Amino acid sequence: MRIAVTGSIATDHLMTFPGRFTEQLLAGSLDKVSLSFLVEELEIRRGGVAANIAFGLAGLGLTPTLVGAVGADWSDHQLWLKEHGVDTDSVHVSATHHTARFVCTTDADHNQIGSFYPGAMSEARTISLREVVARTGGIDLVVVSPNDPEAMLRHTRDCAELGVPFAADISQQLATMGRDDVRALLNGPAYLFTNAYESVLIQERTGWTEQQILGRVGTWVTTRGAEGVHIERVGVRPLDVPAVPAEGTLEPTGAGDAFRAGFLAGLAWDLGHQDAARLGSALATTVLETTGTQSYALRRAPFLGRLRDTYGAEAATTLAPYLGALR
Repeated sequence: MRIAVTGSIATDHLMTFPGRFTEQLLAGSLDKVSLSFLVEELEIRRGGVAANIAFGLAGLGLTPTLVGAVGADWSDHQLWLKEHGVDTDSVHVSATHHTARFVCTTDADHNQIGSFYPGAMSEARTISLREVVARTGGIDLVVVSPNDPEAMLRHTRDCAELGVPFAADISQQLATMGRDDVRALLNGPAYLFTNAYESVLIQERTGWTEQQILGRVGTWVTTRGAEGVHIERVGVRPLDVPAVPAEGTLEPTGAGDAFRAGFLAGLAWDLGHQDAARLGSALATTVLETTGTQSYALRRAPFLGRLRDTYGAEAATTLAPYLGALR
């Protein structure tokens, strides 16, 4: 399966605050907030939702096509992705804007406060998926992940016109997009990805019930953090897959992107939803224990060990033949 991942490509500035945000917020003064957090750590990392998903797919042995817009300052990031197996030749390079920036602070309870500067991402709306398909010789699945809103709408329309299945991953853009636009992004995706909060927000944004949304998508995949993954489709009994337990220091940035990468790899290998979700959960936990979203290196033995410890020997044996790219 040839997968194109559209969406943001960014630089992440990740900071750690040793206290709790809730202890700094005064209930009676939330209309006049002016706060400064003294952080203990700063990590500058490669990021962006589409780049994170593509990196994860490549780490599992696939060759995803990354589609997005960046500034001329992304050369080091591009080299990193290409060295790890990502096709970056469909990335648009802006002549005037910097690559997008994500600045995020995480507190002791793993709550996060983040800001995102789109920069060159605003030019992603100029990218034609028809040209991507022509260059690559064909695409079997397109992931429409958080991006410039007009780009997300264009890519969704392109998929319909080209007859290419797509996965809708609206995520952070749910908070900013209007009802008509969110509804347009749910125009027949093969898969819809949300987290638990987004699964409620998407109903509020569209004005549709859960069942009405299910009637418009093929399969709805909802990640629930430590509670695992919930998968639904019309006429099929819902599926719940436990999460892979994490150890050590937890950095939640990018864990959802890693889950999507693992799940999509499972689809590419024609695995069932259960095994795809198990693979995604193991990859998500790997990222959860790593600072930065493209800093991890997958090792075959420990990765299979995680699968075995959580899901049993039979599950690990089933997935082992597909992990030949891992050392």
